[in-house]
Amino acid sequence: MMGIQTTTPAVPDPAAASLASPIRLLVVDDSGFMRTAIRKMVEREPGITVVGEARNGAIGLEMARSLAPDVITMDVEMPEMDGLEATRRIMREAPAPIIMVSSLTQASADVTVRALREGAVDYISKSSSFVALDIIHIEEELRDKIRYWARRRGTSPPSAPPRRSAAAPAADRPLASVDLVAIGVSTGGPKTVPDLLARMGRLRCPVVVAQHMPEVFTASFAQQLSRDVGLRVVEGTDGQELLPGTVTILKGGIDTEVVRRIDGRLALWQRLHPEASIHPSVDVLFTTSARAAVQPVGVILTGMGDDGTRGGLEYRRRGFPVLVQEPDSCIVGGMPGAALQAGAASQSLPIPALAARLRAWAGDK
Repeated sequence: MMGIQTTTPAVPDPAAASLASPIRLLVVDDSGFMRTAIRKMVEREPGITVVGEARNGAIGLEMARSLAPDVITMDVEMPEMDGLEATRRIMREAPAPIIMVSSLTQASADVTVRALREGAVDYISKSSSFVALDIIHIEEELRDKIRYWARRRGTSPPSAPPRRSAAAPAADRPLASVDLVAIGVSTGGPKTVPDLLARMGRLRCPVVVAQHMPEVFTASFAQQLSRDVGLRVVEGTDGQELLPGTVTILKGGIDTEVVRRIDGRLALWQRLHPEASIHPSVDVLFTTSARAAVQPVGVILTGMGDDGTRGGLEYRRRGFPVLVQEPDSCIVGGMPGAALQAGAASQSLPIPALAARLRAWAGDK
């Protein structure tokens, strides 16, 4: 993340200097209890300092302008100016990484997904009651995300690691008519997936997307995509048949396998894979679709971690192409970078070129 060190020791590295200073956090929430809880959570360890607390988005906007915080946590539902409008205004007038703090309700999920498309970088989900057990559950996640986005601020995305050769036979293009496009994505997906789908257009095969999200969020994501990109987009259900031209967003909080029915058609089977670190698992989507489909194409987009690499290697072992988003063009380049490093990718492309490739291979004529 920090880039190449200068060869002259006397010249300070700005990224290193920023990491040596405390991370300056602005907390925007209409609940005094929540503001106190977040402050106590993040200040249990050194390195994060709350420089301001705002009870609504309007005050948060003013504080963002005057304090220039490194990171902002943003409530969703607030009086006077809600989290969505505050996110829009801050990203125009005083840009900073914004982490949405969202209740696991449908209304909050709808706004959170929209805020992620307006420029918020991440989110933390909590129960509506936010009981003590919930605080313990999200404390480490919140601190980790604050640190991550503070480090990312003002730096360029990491370059892709060197690609290693795949050890097994692999095709760089489909060798038959494409019958499935399987897409894996995590952090940055709510901004990247709409761009990809709009550019790609309707395909003559099904498209399945594993987006790392809680259960209630994926329904909102599918609905907003269906409204905005001009394609039929649905949230996946157990037993659902995969239809040409339809984009299916896999349900959050559970894994989904692609299976071939007795009648020869592709369908979904929902079941939790405990060994998967996050749900829906991209690796589960890829490994099962590699067995069920005749000529699938895998796609790995922006996201933290390496989910999709194991499944991508299975695609390559079977001779199926795997396209990854160019890490330099990602909001977070971890998932595509890991696939490149492992030799699980056929090619690394920016979103416009990636969409054009899918359109050429499987576009609706």
